[in-house]
Amino acid sequence: MSAFTESTSDAAPVPGAGADLLAALLDGMDAALCAFDADGTITHWNREAERILGWPAAEAVGRRGFAGWAARSADAGDILARLMRAMNTPGRQVHDLALLRKDGGRVLVRSQSAGVRGADGAPAGVYCAFSEVHVQVDLERSVALSDVLFGDAPWGLVLTDADLRPAVVNGHAARAIGTARAALLGRPLGDVVRQGVEELEGALQHVLAEGTPAAPADVWVTVAGPGGERRRCWHSAFLRLASPLTEEPVPLGVAWLFQDVTEERLAAREADRMRFRWSQLHRAGQAAAECEDPAEAAALLLDFALPGFADHALVDRVAGERRLTRALATPPAVPGPSAPVTGGGIPLRYGPAHPALQAWDRAGAVRASAGRTAEVWADAHQWPGGVAHALCVALRSRGRTLGVLTFLRAAGRAAFDRQDVAYGETVASRLAAVLDLLPGDG
Repeated sequence: MSAFTESTSDAAPVPGAGADLLAALLDGMDAALCAFDADGTITHWNREAERILGWPAAEAVGRRGFAGWAARSADAGDILARLMRAMNTPGRQVHDLALLRKDGGRVLVRSQSAGVRGADGAPAGVYCAFSEVHVQVDLERSVALSDVLFGDAPWGLVLTDADLRPAVVNGHAARAIGTARAALLGRPLGDVVRQGVEELEGALQHVLAEGTPAAPADVWVTVAGPGGERRRCWHSAFLRLASPLTEEPVPLGVAWLFQDVTEERLAAREADRMRFRWSQLHRAGQAAAECEDPAEAAALLLDFALPGFADHALVDRVAGERRLTRALATPPAVPGPSAPVTGGGIPLRYGPAHPALQAWDRAGAVRASAGRTAEVWADAHQWPGGVAHALCVALRSRGRTLGVLTFLRAAGRAAFDRQDVAYGETVASRLAAVLDLLPGDG
């Protein structure tokens, strides 16, 4: 190894090697470049300049300025003067120049020129890099678009690397996720996204492997922020990023753009739910009208009202002072059609604070939920096991309370809300009108 070092250190420089290297570097540039000496004579002309204007280096080098070949005679003097002015002006000078191609066509280029100093520090010439104006404008637009998107665009933007870790996060995305922009960089998405992270990472991996999807998609996630966990819906588009500097596209990562559409999706879901419920009530009324037996009509009303609303339904009828007896019930083990209860004349052993008795006392509706002790709570209230939410509504007809209708939901479902109460009261009013036709209530 030392012998090789010694032999190479004594080697003489190869003649012309520096010039060949400079020529190779100039020809490999993406921008067109030419250079002028102090008199305005062209000394360098690379391949990109030849591509844009059509003039090869052999025909360009050695000419003074562009007069008579690469510019109109009326423009050539002014163009050369503007370029050479950079020799005595600090910094870079930017000009838009109208030049001529070898085939006679005109082309507008944007140039950046700067002075060149000699070994003694005196002005020695000018170099000029130029590109077609439309190419430069496209580049400037791309840079401007990037600045806007990375700044405070009205959409969230996250650029992930090939390992699916955020590399760039704009302000909108950081606020939507609930953390600072810098805090997200380089961290796995699972650190800030709880439920839904598998779907999100799966989409990113698919885009890296297969390319950009045909259409955006909704992604439901649970975001962990300072104020606790939040369930959000992000309307997301994914774009695969590939390097433009390689012959074969090399994935650089994925651009993920999204908007928070939670409120819109929830509103649409609620509209669909209400439309379905009232459609069920309409069908229930038509079916009940064809029943001769009021008990059968009551069971039909319950069966139409239950889908999508609750898991179980119970109808308790008044049997004396603060006493209720079970008249109708859905199966306690699995969902099914309601049916009359055999031997339902025995009063139910409801405690004084039972929600059904509270609804009777108030002649209205009462909501109740179990909290963490669902099994004990359901058993204490004599309800099927596994229920955690109840809605009890008094059955009122002709100014009297005929009984109580109870809807029950399992622990995996949400508690009854105000809209649920309105729907339950509507079902109860129709059911009470039917029950009022039963013998003994006339």
